[in-house]
Amino acid sequence: QVQLVESGGGLVQPGGSLRLSCTASGRTFSSYAMHWFRQAPGKEREFVALVNWSGGSTYYADSVKGRFTISRDNAKNTVYLQMNSLKPEDTAVYYCAANVHGTVSMNANAMHYWGKGTLVTVSS
Repeated sequence: QVQLVESGGGLVQPGGSLRLSCTASGRTFSSYAMHWFRQAPGKEREFVALVNWSGGSTYYADSVKGRFTISRDNAKNTVYLQMNSLKPEDTAVYYCAANVHGTVSMNANAMHYWGKGTLVTVSS
């Protein structure tokens, strides 16, 4: 069983920055493909960003490209999402998710484990 715990959410003004963290239990984190999804009020969960097992390959949703950066530290069992130039439409609960086979995917159904989420609110 893998547990994922997100942190770093909060209230930020438009144009501001936040860094989300997601720490995983288990000894094989370095083999997982890690992902961030988000769900805004009244909307479906959507893909945000992914990183492969080594951190050498990343991919972003068009809506966050150039503003968000995903990275990982396998020594700390942690994946990060640096969010800059935040907009009100980025307001959502952000979830990290793991594919334990190392498969990267924008499809939430391909994830094996999920965190409980952290709320990001962008408002003045």
